[in-house]
Amino acid sequence: MKVAGFTFIRNAVRNDYPVVEAITSILPICDEFVVALGNSDDGTEELVRGIDSPKIRIINTVWDESIREGGAVFAAETDKAFAAISPDADWAFYIQGDECVHEKYLPLIKQEMQDNLNNPKVEGLLFKYLHFYGSYSYYGHSRRWYRREIRVLRNNKNIHSYRDAQGFRWGERKINVKLIDAYIYHYGWVKPPSGLKNKLRNFNQFYHDDAWLVENLPETFEFDYKNADRLVPFTGTHPAVMQKRVDATNWNLNIDLKALSKKMNFRRKALQKIEDWTGWRVSEYRNYKIVK
Repeated sequence: MKVAGFTFIRNAVRNDYPVVEAITSILPICDEFVVALGNSDDGTEELVRGIDSPKIRIINTVWDESIREGGAVFAAETDKAFAAISPDADWAFYIQGDECVHEKYLPLIKQEMQDNLNNPKVEGLLFKYLHFYGSYSYYGHSRRWYRREIRVLRNNKNIHSYRDAQGFRWGERKINVKLIDAYIYHYGWVKPPSGLKNKLRNFNQFYHDDAWLVENLPETFEFDYKNADRLVPFTGTHPAVMQKRVDATNWNLNIDLKALSKKMNFRRKALQKIEDWTGWRVSEYRNYKIVK
């Protein structure tokens, strides 16, 4: 069994993406790793090359900055990385530049790939998610945050990244996946307020035009943490590759958790209660089909 990792990245230094941690978190179970390196001007290439692994292969890409709707440029860059994977790879392990996998899950993930290698009904593996928010001590847990997404898929070039690179499709068909008991740790929202202000402005330029940015995210925009819906204290451990960042935290999450949850309207509170009691998320968006 051959496993290829892949990701895309651009200006990781400027935007403070933990891309080195993302790559190295899954590198131990990958035989090769393809990085689609977008046209950066901040030392991102040196950052990635600093990992110094013979498994890593960089392909240089140029982002189409005319694509400013729905984050489609992220899917285009994901597809470039996926297309560059060696033809003899069996599985492709996708990781985004602000995600990590805890080392405790690597044996299980590898075993699931091995167990399902010859089962054509399983076209990918579906992961659970922890979305850390504001600090490394809390994660968002509500209908505002997606619970699951595909991160391992067969090396089938009929499969492509969908919409803004959150998931994958085979043509227009949802791919068949097995839900596994492993988590992706998402760190994209772990920044001080000034960092999240910059993140929102940089991120939304690939979703909206300049007029929208001026109206909704002007230079004077001040970020606050009150749109999280509900935060839950995290009592576990972070991936070892993230520990240096965790230890370097130099800001506090100044937010009233009880007041935050009170902002949810009646409908959202009722739906959240149903999920808490039963595990069922009513009308959940699923860009995949779970198979047994």
